[in-house]
Amino acid sequence: MSTCLITGASGFIGGHLARSLTQPPQPWQLRLVGRSAANLPDGAGATHHTIRAIDGSTDWSRLLPGVDVVVHAAARVHVLHDTAPDALAQYRRTNTEGTLRLAEQAAAAGVKRLVFLSTIGIHGAGQDRPYQEDDAPAPHSPYAQSKLEAERGLLALAARTRLEVVLIRPPLVYGPQAPGNFARLAALVRRGLPLPLGSVRNLRSLVSVANLVDFIQCCMAHPAAANQAFLVSDGHDLSTPELIRRMAAALHQSARLLPVPPTLLRWSAACVGKQALLQQLTGTLQADIHKARTLLGWAPPHTADAALAQALAPPPTPPMA
Repeated sequence: MSTCLITGASGFIGGHLARSLTQPPQPWQLRLVGRSAANLPDGAGATHHTIRAIDGSTDWSRLLPGVDVVVHAAARVHVLHDTAPDALAQYRRTNTEGTLRLAEQAAAAGVKRLVFLSTIGIHGAGQDRPYQEDDAPAPHSPYAQSKLEAERGLLALAARTRLEVVLIRPPLVYGPQAPGNFARLAALVRRGLPLPLGSVRNLRSLVSVANLVDFIQCCMAHPAAANQAFLVSDGHDLSTPELIRRMAAALHQSARLLPVPPTLLRWSAACVGKQALLQQLTGTLQADIHKARTLLGWAPPHTADAALAQALAPPPTPPMA
């Protein structure tokens, strides 16, 4: 049985991956790493490990012997208003220096492959056609810049060692208990508040955590994934108004969309310093997943509607004591 170490296993993506890999039949022995052992998923045969901080001095050596694949999902995540005095330095410490420290120690320990969760943001904030993996980088945030620098370091390491790396660049990831902008938008839709987005004409790629987890598992094992970068999505891009309508339908509600002109939206956002949030809601950002389909033979197993219904379903009631 092969052994997989998952970093960030107490987080959103890493936790979903860990839970999926503990479902039989699975050919993986798991080592789960997170900041808090209490938040690591339970699973048959999985061992739990705690690492409080990830940076260029983190010692991974005790966790890597015997590991075949590392999935590096831990990161300092993007936040809309970062108050750190030097935001890029903070992101680099974890996302660049911490990633390369892990990869170097993994290569020294004989790990065969490292799968790195990057971001579509390394390409930019959007353009008039879907991004492809070979598009020139244009990172639009300190978070995306730190991920790009990590990607470059990983590919350089792979070129001089036997470690294979796989770079995965997802767009917004949603699913049960998703954090961030999806959770905020879901809360607004649940409350039935009128949203001034009815006149928005955009297209955005999203990926459900279930589809992303399936793709990660493909990249963990597929020979053709070695030393490649991939964009990933649900394979069906949605406008923001259509996304809201589908979210409302999953909640058995009616969407309340007001046809506010985009110029007025931009003026209003500028007045309150919310231009970045407006761009995320109204801009076009698409991922071309042709490479994943053709090179790996992968297709998203879950439709957007099914994934949204699962994401917005109420959490299960815990059993009575």
